[in-house]
Amino acid sequence: MLKNAENVWQNCLQFIEDNIPQQAFKTWFEPIKPVKLEENVLSIQVPSKFFCEWLEEHYVSLLKVSLTKELGAKARLVYVTVSKNSTTTESVSITESVPSAQRGKVATQNVDLPIKSKNPEIKNPFVIPGIRNLQIDSQLNHNYNFDNFLEGDSNRLARSAGRAIANKPGGTSFNPLLIFGGSGLGKTHLAHAIGVDIKEKYPEKTVLYISAEKFTQQYIDSVVKKNSRTDFIHFYQVLDVLIVDDIQLLSGKKGTQEVFFHIFNHLHQNGKQVILTSDKAPVDMQEIEQRLLSRFKWGLSAELQIPDYETRLGIIKNKLYRDGVEMSQEVIEYVAQNVRTNIRELEGAIISLIAHSSFAKRDVDIALAEKIVANYVKKSKREVSIEEIQQVVSDYFDMDVATLQSKTRKRNIVQARQIAMFFAKKMTKNSLASIGKNIGKRDHATVLHACKTVENLESTDKEFKRYIEDLQMKLHC
Repeated sequence: MLKNAENVWQNCLQFIEDNIPQQAFKTWFEPIKPVKLEENVLSIQVPSKFFCEWLEEHYVSLLKVSLTKELGAKARLVYVTVSKNSTTTESVSITESVPSAQRGKVATQNVDLPIKSKNPEIKNPFVIPGIRNLQIDSQLNHNYNFDNFLEGDSNRLARSAGRAIANKPGGTSFNPLLIFGGSGLGKTHLAHAIGVDIKEKYPEKTVLYISAEKFTQQYIDSVVKKNSRTDFIHFYQVLDVLIVDDIQLLSGKKGTQEVFFHIFNHLHQNGKQVILTSDKAPVDMQEIEQRLLSRFKWGLSAELQIPDYETRLGIIKNKLYRDGVEMSQEVIEYVAQNVRTNIRELEGAIISLIAHSSFAKRDVDIALAEKIVANYVKKSKREVSIEEIQQVVSDYFDMDVATLQSKTRKRNIVQARQIAMFFAKKMTKNSLASIGKNIGKRDHATVLHACKTVENLESTDKEFKRYIEDLQMKLHC
Protein backbone atom coordinates (compact mmCIF):
# COMPACT_ATOMS: atom_id res chain seq x y z
CA MET A 1 0.00 0.00 0.00
CA LEU A 2 1.35 3.43 -1.05
CA LYS A 3 1.97 5.63 1.97
CA ASN A 4 0.26 9.00 2.13
CA ALA A 5 -0.29 11.55 4.86
CA GLU A 6 -3.70 10.16 5.75
CA ASN A 7 -2.78 6.50 6.26
CA VAL A 8 0.55 7.30 7.98
CA TRP A 9 -1.20 9.57 10.47
CA GLN A 10 -4.02 7.04 11.03
CA ASN A 11 -1.46 4.38 11.88
CA CYS A 12 0.24 6.80 14.28
CA LEU A 13 -3.12 7.54 15.92
CA GLN A 14 -3.85 3.85 16.46
CA PHE A 15 -0.56 3.48 18.32
CA ILE A 16 -1.05 6.69 20.32
CA GLU A 17 -4.62 5.82 21.33
CA ASP A 18 -3.42 2.57 22.89
CA ASN A 19 -0.93 4.43 25.06
CA ILE A 20 -2.81 7.38 26.56
CA PRO A 21 -6.19 7.89 28.31
CA GLN A 22 -9.18 8.21 26.01
CA GLN A 23 -10.00 11.74 27.16
CA ALA A 24 -6.46 12.94 26.47
CA PHE A 25 -6.59 11.35 23.02
CA LYS A 26 -9.86 13.12 22.17
CA THR A 27 -8.57 16.47 23.43
CA TRP A 28 -5.10 16.54 21.91
CA PHE A 29 -5.09 14.20 18.91
CA GLU A 30 -8.56 14.01 17.35
CA PRO A 31 -8.45 17.72 16.28
CA ILE A 32 -5.22 17.17 14.32
CA LYS A 33 -5.46 16.82 10.53
CA PRO A 34 -2.78 15.34 8.26
CA VAL A 35 -1.73 17.79 5.53
CA LYS A 36 0.95 16.22 3.36
CA LEU A 37 3.74 13.67 3.27
CA GLU A 38 6.99 14.39 1.46
CA GLU A 39 9.52 11.56 1.75
CA ASN A 40 10.14 11.24 5.52
CA VAL A 41 8.45 14.53 6.49
CA LEU A 42 4.83 14.46 7.69
CA SER A 43 2.98 17.78 8.03
CA ILE A 44 0.00 17.96 10.37
CA GLN A 45 -2.38 20.85 11.02
CA VAL A 46 -2.93 21.89 14.64
CA PRO A 47 -5.43 24.46 15.96
CA SER A 48 -2.94 26.88 17.54
CA LYS A 49 0.60 27.59 18.68
CA PHE A 50 -0.41 26.70 22.23
CA PHE A 51 -1.66 23.34 20.96
CA CYS A 52 1.71 22.75 19.31
CA GLU A 53 3.61 23.69 22.47
CA TRP A 54 1.47 21.36 24.60
CA LEU A 55 2.19 18.43 22.26
CA GLU A 56 5.91 19.20 22.43
CA GLU A 57 5.92 19.36 26.19
CA HIS A 58 3.77 16.31 26.97
CA TYR A 59 3.75 13.92 24.01
CA VAL A 60 7.03 14.43 22.16
CA SER A 61 8.33 10.93 22.97
CA LEU A 62 5.09 9.23 21.96
CA LEU A 63 4.98 11.13 18.68
CA LYS A 64 8.59 10.24 18.06
CA VAL A 65 8.04 6.51 18.56
CA SER A 66 4.83 6.35 16.50
CA LEU A 67 6.27 8.30 13.57
CA THR A 68 9.58 6.44 13.58
CA LYS A 69 7.64 3.16 13.34
CA GLU A 70 5.97 4.48 10.17
CA LEU A 71 8.71 6.47 8.43
CA GLY A 72 11.98 5.21 9.90
CA ALA A 73 14.76 6.74 11.97
CA LYS A 74 14.99 9.92 9.84
CA ALA A 75 11.32 10.80 10.24
CA ARG A 76 10.38 14.43 10.83
CA LEU A 77 7.12 15.98 11.94
CA VAL A 78 6.04 19.50 10.93
CA TYR A 79 3.20 21.38 12.61
CA VAL A 80 1.08 23.73 10.50
CA THR A 81 -1.12 26.42 12.06
CA VAL A 82 -3.68 28.35 9.99
CA SER A 83 -4.72 31.83 11.09
CA LYS A 84 -8.38 32.79 10.98
CA ASN A 85 -7.98 35.73 8.57
CA SER A 86 -5.55 34.33 6.06
CA THR A 87 -4.29 31.15 4.51
CA THR A 88 -0.70 31.71 5.57
CA THR A 89 0.82 28.93 7.58
CA GLU A 90 3.76 28.68 9.88
CA SER A 91 5.56 25.42 10.25
CA VAL A 92 7.49 24.01 13.15
CA SER A 93 9.27 20.73 13.59
CA ILE A 94 8.84 18.49 16.58
CA THR A 95 11.45 19.74 19.02
CA GLU A 96 12.90 19.31 22.45
CA SER A 97 10.81 20.94 25.13
CA VAL A 98 12.01 24.51 25.57
CA PRO A 99 11.31 27.21 28.14
CA SER A 100 8.26 29.31 27.29
CA ALA A 101 10.43 32.44 26.86
CA GLN A 102 12.22 30.78 23.94
CA ARG A 103 9.19 29.29 22.19
CA GLY A 104 8.89 32.18 19.75
CA LYS A 105 12.05 30.88 18.11
CA VAL A 106 10.60 27.44 17.49
CA ALA A 107 8.70 28.52 14.37
CA THR A 108 11.89 28.88 12.38
CA GLN A 109 13.50 25.63 13.48
CA ASN A 110 13.46 22.23 11.81
CA VAL A 111 14.90 19.60 14.17
CA ASP A 112 15.25 15.95 13.16
CA LEU A 113 14.04 13.03 15.24
CA PRO A 114 15.04 11.29 17.43
CA ILE A 115 14.38 13.69 20.29
CA LYS A 116 14.83 13.45 24.06
CA SER A 117 12.18 15.28 26.05
CA LYS A 118 13.67 17.39 28.84
CA ASN A 119 11.54 19.01 31.49
CA PRO A 120 13.23 21.02 34.26
CA GLU A 121 10.06 20.94 36.33
CA ILE A 122 9.91 17.19 37.00
CA LYS A 123 8.09 16.62 40.27
CA ASN A 124 9.82 13.93 42.29
CA PRO A 125 7.32 11.95 44.42
CA PHE A 126 10.18 10.82 46.67
CA VAL A 127 10.93 14.37 47.80
CA ILE A 128 9.13 16.14 50.64
CA PRO A 129 6.94 18.96 49.19
CA GLY A 130 8.61 22.36 49.42
CA ILE A 131 12.16 20.97 49.31
CA ARG A 132 13.64 21.33 45.84
CA ASN A 133 15.65 18.23 45.00
CA LEU A 134 15.56 16.80 41.51
CA GLN A 135 18.11 14.06 42.25
CA ILE A 136 16.52 10.62 42.23
CA ASP A 137 17.69 8.36 45.04
CA SER A 138 17.81 4.78 43.77
CA GLN A 139 16.25 3.46 47.03
CA LEU A 140 18.59 0.45 46.68
CA ASN A 141 19.88 -1.59 49.62
CA HIS A 142 23.60 -2.15 48.97
CA ASN A 143 23.67 -5.03 51.47
CA TYR A 144 21.78 -7.02 48.83
CA ASN A 145 24.33 -7.82 46.14
CA PHE A 146 25.45 -10.67 43.90
CA ASP A 147 28.32 -11.58 46.24
CA ASN A 148 25.95 -12.72 48.98
CA PHE A 149 23.30 -14.15 46.63
CA LEU A 150 24.55 -17.71 46.25
CA GLU A 151 23.86 -19.55 43.02
CA GLY A 152 22.18 -22.96 43.01
CA ASP A 153 19.83 -25.04 40.88
CA SER A 154 16.88 -23.24 42.49
CA ASN A 155 17.91 -19.78 41.24
CA ARG A 156 20.46 -20.24 38.44
CA LEU A 157 18.30 -18.97 35.58
CA ALA A 158 17.13 -15.85 37.43
CA ARG A 159 20.62 -15.03 38.73
CA SER A 160 22.26 -15.51 35.32
CA ALA A 161 19.64 -13.30 33.66
CA GLY A 162 20.19 -10.68 36.36
CA ARG A 163 23.94 -10.68 35.70
CA ALA A 164 23.35 -10.27 31.96
CA ILE A 165 21.00 -7.33 32.57
CA ALA A 166 23.50 -5.66 34.92
CA ASN A 167 26.13 -5.84 32.17
CA LYS A 168 23.80 -4.41 29.51
CA PRO A 169 20.61 -2.88 31.00
CA GLY A 170 17.87 -2.58 28.39
CA GLY A 171 20.08 -4.28 25.83
CA THR A 172 19.18 -7.94 26.38
CA SER A 173 16.12 -9.99 25.50
CA PHE A 174 15.34 -10.16 29.25
CA ASN A 175 13.19 -7.02 29.25
CA PRO A 176 11.15 -7.09 31.32
CA LEU A 177 12.65 -9.57 33.77
CA LEU A 178 9.94 -11.01 36.03
CA ILE A 179 11.34 -12.85 39.06
CA PHE A 180 8.67 -14.93 40.81
CA GLY A 181 8.51 -17.44 43.65
CA GLY A 182 7.38 -17.97 47.22
CA SER A 183 8.07 -15.78 50.22
CA GLY A 184 11.64 -15.66 51.52
CA LEU A 185 13.32 -17.17 48.45
CA GLY A 186 15.37 -14.11 47.52
CA LYS A 187 13.29 -12.16 44.99
CA THR A 188 13.86 -8.79 46.65
CA HIS A 189 17.53 -9.59 47.25
CA LEU A 190 18.11 -10.40 43.57
CA ALA A 191 16.18 -7.33 42.37
CA HIS A 192 18.34 -5.07 44.55
CA ALA A 193 21.50 -6.90 43.49
CA ILE A 194 20.80 -6.19 39.82
CA GLY A 195 20.17 -2.51 40.57
CA VAL A 196 23.28 -2.19 42.73
CA ASP A 197 25.45 -3.80 40.03
CA ILE A 198 24.02 -1.50 37.34
CA LYS A 199 24.76 1.60 39.42
CA GLU A 200 28.34 0.43 39.99
CA LYS A 201 28.93 -0.19 36.29
CA TYR A 202 26.85 2.72 34.94
CA PRO A 203 26.79 5.47 37.61
CA GLU A 204 25.22 7.91 35.14
CA LYS A 205 22.08 5.76 34.75
CA THR A 206 18.97 6.57 36.77
CA VAL A 207 17.92 3.44 38.67
CA LEU A 208 14.91 3.27 40.97
CA TYR A 209 13.67 0.48 43.24
CA ILE A 210 10.12 0.75 44.60
CA SER A 211 7.56 -1.61 46.08
CA ALA A 212 4.20 -1.89 44.31
CA GLU A 213 2.57 -0.84 47.58
CA LYS A 214 4.55 2.43 47.68
CA PHE A 215 3.94 3.01 43.97
CA THR A 216 0.19 2.70 44.60
CA GLN A 217 0.37 5.15 47.51
CA GLN A 218 2.26 7.65 45.34
CA TYR A 219 -0.40 7.25 42.66
CA ILE A 220 -3.13 8.05 45.19
CA ASP A 221 -1.24 11.06 46.57
CA SER A 222 -0.16 12.48 43.20
CA VAL A 223 -3.03 11.58 40.88
CA VAL A 224 -6.15 11.06 42.96
CA LYS A 225 -5.55 13.75 45.61
CA LYS A 226 -3.52 16.36 43.69
CA ASN A 227 -4.71 15.70 40.12
CA SER A 228 -1.13 15.70 38.82
CA ARG A 229 -1.25 12.55 36.71
CA THR A 230 1.06 13.89 34.00
CA ASP A 231 3.77 14.88 36.50
CA PHE A 232 3.58 11.45 38.14
CA ILE A 233 3.92 9.55 34.86
CA HIS A 234 6.64 11.87 33.57
CA PHE A 235 8.77 11.30 36.68
CA TYR A 236 8.85 7.55 36.05
CA GLN A 237 9.38 7.96 32.31
CA VAL A 238 12.81 9.60 32.83
CA LEU A 239 14.22 6.48 34.51
CA ASP A 240 16.76 4.18 32.87
CA VAL A 241 15.98 1.20 35.11
CA LEU A 242 12.73 0.66 37.03
CA ILE A 243 12.53 -2.14 39.63
CA VAL A 244 9.08 -2.84 41.07
CA ASP A 245 8.79 -5.32 43.95
CA ASP A 246 5.62 -7.41 44.54
CA ILE A 247 3.93 -6.34 41.31
CA GLN A 248 1.02 -8.71 42.10
CA LEU A 249 -0.17 -6.12 44.66
CA LEU A 250 -1.50 -4.03 41.75
CA SER A 251 -4.29 -6.62 41.43
CA GLY A 252 -7.70 -4.98 41.38
CA LYS A 253 -6.26 -1.44 41.29
CA LYS A 254 -7.42 -0.33 37.83
CA GLY A 255 -6.24 3.28 38.02
CA THR A 256 -2.77 2.32 39.20
CA GLN A 257 -2.55 -0.41 36.56
CA GLU A 258 -3.46 2.06 33.80
CA VAL A 259 -0.75 4.50 34.89
CA PHE A 260 1.81 1.70 35.19
CA PHE A 261 0.83 0.47 31.71
CA HIS A 262 1.78 3.83 30.17
CA ILE A 263 5.01 4.03 32.18
CA PHE A 264 5.96 0.48 31.19
CA ASN A 265 5.23 1.13 27.50
CA HIS A 266 7.33 4.30 27.43
CA LEU A 267 10.32 2.69 29.16
CA HIS A 268 10.21 -0.48 27.07
CA GLN A 269 9.82 1.38 23.77
CA ASN A 270 12.81 3.56 24.61
CA GLY A 271 15.10 0.66 25.49
CA LYS A 272 14.96 1.17 29.25
CA GLN A 273 15.11 -1.82 31.62
CA VAL A 274 12.13 -3.00 33.69
CA ILE A 275 12.55 -5.56 36.50
CA LEU A 276 9.56 -6.95 38.38
CA THR A 277 9.12 -9.39 41.26
CA SER A 278 6.02 -11.34 42.20
CA ASP A 279 4.99 -14.18 44.49
CA LYS A 280 2.99 -15.60 41.55
CA ALA A 281 3.70 -16.53 37.96
CA PRO A 282 1.92 -14.30 35.39
CA VAL A 283 -0.65 -17.02 34.67
CA ASP A 284 -1.62 -17.09 38.36
CA MET A 285 -2.07 -13.35 38.85
CA GLN A 286 -5.69 -12.44 39.51
CA GLU A 287 -7.27 -9.10 38.56
CA ILE A 288 -4.27 -7.86 36.60
CA GLU A 289 -5.33 -6.46 33.21
CA GLN A 290 -4.61 -8.79 30.29
CA ARG A 291 -2.69 -6.10 28.40
CA LEU A 292 -0.31 -5.77 31.37
CA LEU A 293 0.08 -9.53 31.78
CA SER A 294 0.93 -9.86 28.09
CA ARG A 295 3.69 -7.27 28.53
CA PHE A 296 5.06 -9.05 31.60
CA LYS A 297 5.61 -12.05 29.30
CA TRP A 298 7.55 -10.09 26.66
CA GLY A 299 10.89 -10.79 28.31
CA LEU A 300 11.83 -13.55 30.73
CA SER A 301 9.85 -14.98 33.65
CA ALA A 302 12.30 -16.73 35.98
CA GLU A 303 11.17 -18.72 39.02
CA LEU A 304 13.03 -18.93 42.33
CA GLN A 305 12.41 -22.28 43.99
CA ILE A 306 13.11 -23.66 47.45
CA PRO A 307 16.90 -24.17 47.66
CA ASP A 308 18.22 -27.73 47.71
CA TYR A 309 20.43 -29.11 50.48
CA GLU A 310 23.73 -28.11 48.83
CA THR A 311 22.56 -24.56 48.27
CA ARG A 312 21.31 -24.32 51.88
CA LEU A 313 24.75 -25.43 53.09
CA GLY A 314 26.38 -22.73 50.98
CA ILE A 315 23.99 -20.06 52.26
CA ILE A 316 24.75 -20.94 55.89
CA LYS A 317 28.53 -20.95 55.35
CA ASN A 318 28.37 -17.64 53.49
CA LYS A 319 26.30 -16.06 56.28
CA LEU A 320 28.71 -17.27 58.97
CA TYR A 321 31.73 -16.06 56.98
CA ARG A 322 30.24 -12.59 56.49
CA ASP A 323 29.44 -12.34 60.20
CA GLY A 324 32.85 -13.62 61.27
CA VAL A 325 31.41 -16.59 63.18
CA GLU A 326 32.73 -20.15 63.33
CA MET A 327 30.44 -23.14 63.68
CA SER A 328 31.09 -26.87 63.46
CA GLN A 329 30.31 -28.76 60.26
CA GLU A 330 27.96 -31.01 62.26
CA VAL A 331 25.83 -28.02 63.33
CA ILE A 332 25.86 -26.49 59.85
CA GLU A 333 24.66 -29.75 58.30
CA TYR A 334 21.99 -30.21 60.96
CA VAL A 335 20.52 -26.75 60.30
CA ALA A 336 20.65 -27.25 56.51
CA GLN A 337 18.82 -30.56 56.80
CA ASN A 338 16.07 -29.31 59.08
CA VAL A 339 15.29 -25.72 58.01
CA ARG A 340 14.07 -26.22 54.46
CA THR A 341 11.21 -23.79 53.94
CA ASN A 342 13.00 -20.72 52.60
CA ILE A 343 16.20 -18.67 52.79
CA ARG A 344 14.77 -16.08 55.16
CA GLU A 345 13.96 -18.71 57.79
CA LEU A 346 17.30 -20.41 57.23
CA GLU A 347 19.21 -17.20 57.95
CA GLY A 348 16.85 -16.47 60.85
CA ALA A 349 17.73 -19.81 62.44
CA ILE A 350 21.46 -19.05 62.14
CA ILE A 351 20.97 -15.59 63.69
CA SER A 352 19.07 -17.21 66.59
CA LEU A 353 21.87 -19.71 67.17
CA ILE A 354 24.53 -16.98 67.16
CA ALA A 355 22.47 -14.84 69.56
CA HIS A 356 21.86 -17.70 72.01
CA SER A 357 25.53 -18.66 71.90
CA SER A 358 26.59 -15.07 72.60
CA PHE A 359 24.13 -14.45 75.45
CA ALA A 360 24.73 -17.84 77.08
CA LYS A 361 28.50 -17.55 76.55
CA ARG A 362 28.74 -21.08 75.15
CA ASP A 363 29.78 -22.61 71.86
CA VAL A 364 27.10 -23.66 69.38
CA ASP A 365 27.03 -27.44 69.71
CA ILE A 366 24.57 -29.95 68.29
CA ALA A 367 22.48 -29.96 71.49
CA LEU A 368 21.94 -26.21 71.30
CA ALA A 369 21.28 -26.46 67.57
CA GLU A 370 18.60 -29.13 68.11
CA LYS A 371 16.93 -27.03 70.79
CA ILE A 372 16.92 -23.77 68.85
CA VAL A 373 15.98 -25.27 65.47
CA ALA A 374 13.18 -27.32 67.05
CA ASN A 375 11.67 -24.18 68.56
CA TYR A 376 12.27 -22.16 65.42
CA VAL A 377 10.84 -24.65 62.95
CA LYS A 378 7.88 -25.33 65.23
CA LYS A 379 6.76 -21.74 64.81
CA SER A 380 6.39 -22.09 61.07
CA LYS A 381 4.12 -24.33 59.07
CA ARG A 382 6.16 -27.19 57.59
CA GLU A 383 6.43 -27.12 53.84
CA VAL A 384 6.85 -30.46 52.14
CA SER A 385 8.27 -30.99 48.68
CA ILE A 386 6.33 -31.98 45.57
CA GLU A 387 8.34 -35.21 45.49
CA GLU A 388 7.30 -36.08 49.06
CA ILE A 389 3.64 -35.35 48.28
CA GLN A 390 3.72 -37.62 45.24
CA GLN A 391 5.30 -40.43 47.27
CA VAL A 392 2.75 -40.19 50.10
CA VAL A 393 -0.20 -40.06 47.68
CA SER A 394 1.17 -42.97 45.61
CA ASP A 395 1.69 -45.11 48.72
CA TYR A 396 -1.83 -44.29 49.97
CA PHE A 397 -3.44 -45.45 46.71
CA ASP A 398 -1.09 -48.45 46.40
CA MET A 399 0.78 -47.43 43.25
CA ASP A 400 4.26 -46.17 42.42
CA VAL A 401 5.14 -42.57 41.53
CA ALA A 402 5.83 -43.47 37.89
CA THR A 403 2.27 -44.74 37.56
CA LEU A 404 0.89 -41.58 39.17
CA GLN A 405 2.84 -39.46 36.67
CA SER A 406 1.94 -41.59 33.65
CA LYS A 407 -0.31 -40.59 30.73
CA THR A 408 -2.96 -43.18 31.57
CA ARG A 409 -6.58 -42.02 31.84
CA LYS A 410 -7.69 -44.73 34.29
CA ARG A 411 -10.03 -43.07 36.76
CA ASN A 412 -8.25 -44.10 39.99
CA ILE A 413 -4.85 -42.97 38.68
CA VAL A 414 -6.18 -39.67 37.33
CA GLN A 415 -7.85 -39.04 40.69
CA ALA A 416 -4.62 -39.75 42.61
CA ARG A 417 -2.69 -37.44 40.30
CA GLN A 418 -5.24 -34.67 40.82
CA ILE A 419 -5.01 -35.08 44.60
CA ALA A 420 -1.21 -34.82 44.43
CA MET A 421 -1.56 -31.58 42.43
CA PHE A 422 -4.10 -30.27 44.95
CA PHE A 423 -1.77 -30.83 47.92
CA ALA A 424 1.23 -29.46 46.00
CA LYS A 425 -0.65 -26.20 45.42
CA LYS A 426 -1.88 -26.12 49.03
CA MET A 427 1.33 -27.06 50.81
CA THR A 428 4.13 -25.61 48.65
CA LYS A 429 4.95 -22.22 47.23
CA ASN A 430 5.57 -23.59 43.74
CA SER A 431 3.72 -22.05 40.80
CA LEU A 432 1.04 -24.00 38.93
CA ALA A 433 3.43 -24.35 36.00
CA SER A 434 6.15 -25.78 38.25
CA ILE A 435 3.71 -28.22 39.90
CA GLY A 436 2.50 -29.45 36.51
CA LYS A 437 6.05 -29.87 35.26
CA ASN A 438 6.98 -31.99 38.28
CA ILE A 439 3.82 -34.14 38.23
CA GLY A 440 3.83 -35.82 34.84
CA LYS A 441 4.89 -32.79 32.75
CA ARG A 442 1.40 -31.25 32.69
CA ASP A 443 0.65 -27.56 32.06
CA HIS A 444 -0.69 -25.02 34.55
CA ALA A 445 -4.27 -25.31 33.20
CA THR A 446 -4.30 -29.03 34.04
CA VAL A 447 -3.19 -28.28 37.60
CA LEU A 448 -5.86 -25.59 38.01
CA HIS A 449 -8.53 -28.00 36.74
CA ALA A 450 -7.29 -30.72 39.09
CA CYS A 451 -7.51 -28.42 42.13
CA LYS A 452 -11.06 -27.36 41.27
CA THR A 453 -12.07 -31.01 40.73
CA VAL A 454 -10.67 -32.06 44.10
CA GLU A 455 -12.41 -29.17 45.87
CA ASN A 456 -15.74 -30.09 44.27
CA LEU A 457 -15.43 -33.80 45.08
CA GLU A 458 -14.35 -33.05 48.66
CA SER A 459 -17.59 -31.12 49.24
CA THR A 460 -19.90 -33.67 47.56
CA ASP A 461 -18.35 -37.14 48.03
CA LYS A 462 -17.96 -38.47 51.59
CA GLU A 463 -15.52 -41.23 50.66
CA PHE A 464 -13.37 -38.81 48.68
CA LYS A 465 -13.41 -36.37 51.62
CA ARG A 466 -12.04 -39.18 53.83
CA TYR A 467 -9.15 -39.64 51.37
CA ILE A 468 -8.25 -35.97 51.73
CA GLU A 469 -8.47 -36.05 55.53
CA ASP A 470 -6.29 -39.18 55.74
CA LEU A 471 -3.66 -37.67 53.46
CA GLN A 472 -3.70 -34.40 55.41
CA MET A 473 -2.76 -36.35 58.51
CA LYS A 474 0.02 -38.19 56.70
CA LEU A 475 1.40 -34.97 55.25
CA HIS A 476 1.05 -33.14 58.61
CA CYS A 477 -1.03 -30.44 56.88
